[in-house]
Amino acid sequence: MNDIIYVLLLSLGSILEMFVLTKLMGYRQMSELSMFDYIVGITIGSIAAEMATSLDNNFLQPLTAMLVYALVSILLSKLSDCSVHLRRYIVGKPLILFHNDVLYKENMKKAKLDISELLGQCRINGYFNLTQVEIILLEPNGKLSILPKATERPATPKDLTLSPKQESLCANLIIDGKLMPENLKRSGKDEIWLKRRLHALGYHSYKDVFLATCDSYGTLKAYPVRNPAKGQEDVLS
Repeated sequence: MNDIIYVLLLSLGSILEMFVLTKLMGYRQMSELSMFDYIVGITIGSIAAEMATSLDNNFLQPLTAMLVYALVSILLSKLSDCSVHLRRYIVGKPLILFHNDVLYKENMKKAKLDISELLGQCRINGYFNLTQVEIILLEPNGKLSILPKATERPATPKDLTLSPKQESLCANLIIDGKLMPENLKRSGKDEIWLKRRLHALGYHSYKDVFLATCDSYGTLKAYPVRNPAKGQEDVLS
C-alpha cells in the first residue's frame, strides 16, 4: 500500500514538473516540433515515466536529468534566436522537393521521402496533380508547404477588385449552457440584448444553448443542445 501511495505521489510530481518544463520551453514544443524538440520531448517523457514508477527513492536523479534536458532545450532556443547560422544547424532549413515541374531527387533522399509519400501528402492538401503545383517545400518540422500555380489557386477579393469589410474573431457568449459575462462585455452587448435575441431564435434558457457566438457585425448564432437523430450516425459509417 505504501508503494502505491509513493508511486501516486511520484506520478503527480512528474506530471507537474513536465507541465512546468513545457511552459518554460514554450508552446513550440507542443505544436511545431523541430528534430531536437522531438528528441527532448520523448526523452523527458521517458524519464518522467521511469521517475513515476521508481521505488528506489532515487527520484532526484531523474528529476535532475529532466531539468538538464529542459535547460539545454531553452539554451539552444536562445542561441537559435541570436544566430541565423546556428538556427539553420540546430533547427534545420527548408528543402525544395519540387519546383517549376522538376522533382529534386537528392533532396527527397535527404528528407527520407519517396515519391508515393510526396504524392499522398499533396492529395491530403487538395492537389491531385503535380501540374497544379509550383513549389513544394519540406519544412524543418517535417510538414510540406505547397504553393499552387497562379492559375490553380482560389480567386481572392483582390483579384476581383472587391473590398470586403475586415472581420474579427467571434465572441463566445454561451458555452455549454453557461453565460460568459466577460465575453459578453467585450462584444459590446448586454444580457438584455442577448436574452431578446435568444428568445427571437426560440431559446428560453441558457441551458438550451450549447454554444452561442456573436460576430463583429452583431449577428448572434446559437447552437442547441441536441443529439443526432436515431440512425443518422449510421449514414457516416
